[in-house]
Amino acid sequence: MNVLIVYAHPEPTSLNGSLLDFMVKRFDSGGHTVQVSDLYAMKWKPVLDADDFLNREPGAPFDAMRDSGRAYAGGQQTADITREQEKLVWADAVVMQFPLYWYSMPAIMKGWVERVYAYSFAYGIGEHSDKRWGDRFGEGKMVGKRAMLLVTAGGWASHYSQRGVNGPMEDLLFPIQHGILYYPGFDVLPPFVAYKIGQGRVDAEHYASLTDSLGKRVDEFWSTEPIPFRPQNGGDYDIPALTLRSDIAPGQIGFAAHRTDIQS
Repeated sequence: MNVLIVYAHPEPTSLNGSLLDFMVKRFDSGGHTVQVSDLYAMKWKPVLDADDFLNREPGAPFDAMRDSGRAYAGGQQTADITREQEKLVWADAVVMQFPLYWYSMPAIMKGWVERVYAYSFAYGIGEHSDKRWGDRFGEGKMVGKRAMLLVTAGGWASHYSQRGVNGPMEDLLFPIQHGILYYPGFDVLPPFVAYKIGQGRVDAEHYASLTDSLGKRVDEFWSTEPIPFRPQNGGDYDIPALTLRSDIAPGQIGFAAHRTDIQS
């Protein structure tokens, strides 16, 4: 299988750097082919702007959706965007690895998403009618591919529990897992989260535990059950309102309601 790791950490000798090396070797030992997009090492441009599109009309107002779609269709994107799109098409699986910065991904990785997920590539595709609303949330260009987040956090696991002060980790990651990965069609695996990462380093015992757990996740990557998000066009949502039908998970609100294993 082909594996793309999109990696965002500025220090190669950090714990994240070590986990990346471990993961690449583990996938490789399993017979998989790995590419790494090391965003800091690539000096990835994180800002989506008019310079990304080579076919804009001189003096025309910048419109990210219109301009990205036109550039994608016409082969007029900058080379760095095209290379990353080609990697996504090539990959059978994607791992996005990053430290949790202010309750989300680092800005450089968010910028990778904004620039690479062009209109008509990752969104804005499919029929929009009173029967279906585009190929998204379970459909789209990435159907048949798997994805997983590898996240490191300074706080303890209890800080990110259901009653923890930071809020549940599954809620913090929902916009990424559901909105960035499931939206274009990935089957999203449960995240691998490393907690209590003080100053980006851990002692030998903690590291051994992390690599043991991560190794098992890599080995079981293609057999692990994905998060059971509800497909948008599968009948659970009223279209075009895109709200859950009243008989689906009655009384349940919030992120959890968009999983098929939540019934009430």
